[in-house]
Amino acid sequence: MEASIEHLKSLMVFAQVADSGSFSAAGRHLGLTRAVVSYHVNKLEDAYGLSLFHRAPRSLKITEAGAQLLGHCRVIMDETVAAQRAIERYKQEPEGVLRISCPVSVGLNHVVPVLGDFHRLYPKIKLNVSFSDTVVDILEEGFDLAIRGAPLPDSDLKATRLATISTCLCAAPNYFQTRSRPKTIDDLRDHQWVLHMNKQKVEILLPGGASKVFEPEGSITTNNAVARTAFVEAGHGIGRIPRYDADPKIRAGLLEEVLPGTRLPEIAIYGVFPPGAAMSSNLRLLLDFTKQAFQTN
Repeated sequence: MEASIEHLKSLMVFAQVADSGSFSAAGRHLGLTRAVVSYHVNKLEDAYGLSLFHRAPRSLKITEAGAQLLGHCRVIMDETVAAQRAIERYKQEPEGVLRISCPVSVGLNHVVPVLGDFHRLYPKIKLNVSFSDTVVDILEEGFDLAIRGAPLPDSDLKATRLATISTCLCAAPNYFQTRSRPKTIDDLRDHQWVLHMNKQKVEILLPGGASKVFEPEGSITTNNAVARTAFVEAGHGIGRIPRYDADPKIRAGLLEEVLPGTRLPEIAIYGVFPPGAAMSSNLRLLLDFTKQAFQTN
């Protein structure tokens, strides 16, 4: 039997009769006369050669065949509603521009893949992404969102925690050609360090919840995490390196972990944005999507 438009209409009328419990009630719901409703139901029964309802003067009960057909009708109706909603979402698809500032290393390793997935889902939202390890003034430079390792406590900016990053202490194998490897935390003070400009102190977590903090010394300081790893890899000292960067280099023999098993505090990654930006539906979409993506990964 060919599924013509008229046949589909008859199926919808039949389903409404089953839900309403009478031809008259179905007609009122659909804006059709009782005669038209009866016409569609009779047409289905003639086409299938089966009775879909047990008719009595004051009652209408669906037959077993009718119940089977009703299940399929509900699937058609659900798909019709889903199609309507999909079109409405398409018509209301978010669009606009989001300007984002990211640190270089975290941005390339974590944020870029997430932004790529976000853009595939919301292609009408244009992303303008700037990479810099310098803390930018997002209000003055017009950014909607900045990815940072910490919120600014004395700022009016808003912040939401997006993810955490694990780190470890590393050095290049050739760094130890003329130096002994540290055996204790206190031994770390006697070594050269490659320092990050914003992180001059190193905190080591101890059993029982205590920690030890010291200020390492080094002749190389940089504001760029990628450059820090490169200096460490070249043998200029010990550095605190993110696991996502350190682990592949450790496996390749380019770096080795210093004091394996030493626990360092995780680095929290925040999304920082102007106070009024919290009302932006596009920004809320991006923040929720980013949080979910980081939790999944």
